[in-house]
Amino acid sequence: MKYSTIIVAAGKGERMKLGFNKVYAELEDGRTILEHAMEPFMNDEDCVQITLVTDAEDYYHHNMQKRWPGRISIVRGGSTRQESVSHGLDTVFAEAVMIHDGARPYLDSDSLERLKKTMETEKAALLCVPSKDTIKVVKDGYIVETPDRNTLMNAQTPQAFETELLVSCMNQAFDEGFTGTDDTSLIERYSDVKVKAVEGSYGNIKITVPEDLSQKK
Repeated sequence: MKYSTIIVAAGKGERMKLGFNKVYAELEDGRTILEHAMEPFMNDEDCVQITLVTDAEDYYHHNMQKRWPGRISIVRGGSTRQESVSHGLDTVFAEAVMIHDGARPYLDSDSLERLKKTMETEKAALLCVPSKDTIKVVKDGYIVETPDRNTLMNAQTPQAFETELLVSCMNQAFDEGFTGTDDTSLIERYSDVKVKAVEGSYGNIKITVPEDLSQKK
């Protein structure tokens, strides 16, 4: 399956308290979080296009262009993640697109291959893992429900889509003023397409707080 990839890396990373966008923080091997997040797609011959949603000044300030010169398209971020993804979608030319978080540096090739294989027959899919924790629904400070953990999964990225489907649902969301918590939530709300859950990896964490930097793949 040939596909385009949008890597969303436009956040400020305020919870990391670094003073700069967290995706440019270095991991133990001296390479940035963003380099690790980009690498699986750069090494995949089926990925025909990569669009990075980030601040261009940051990208060049951290000398990212030396790693993969001339192979990356850069577009500016929006006021929300959803708007940033929309900016990236404006550049996509493949019939399928994957959306990946720039702060997820540990995507493994097996998970990526499972997602690609799934998209040969599906219109939308995402990586996810079974929830390890008991989840509580809370209202006004009190527990109101405990969902069956066997039905709960934690969403990850990449999330993959038929490009036209995501664009259509994205446009409807903007028309309605709806902001989803992830990209698949737009498919759930604005189409009849079923989103396929694909086995991911617990190692595919998103770097969010300083403690995450000490976790190893």
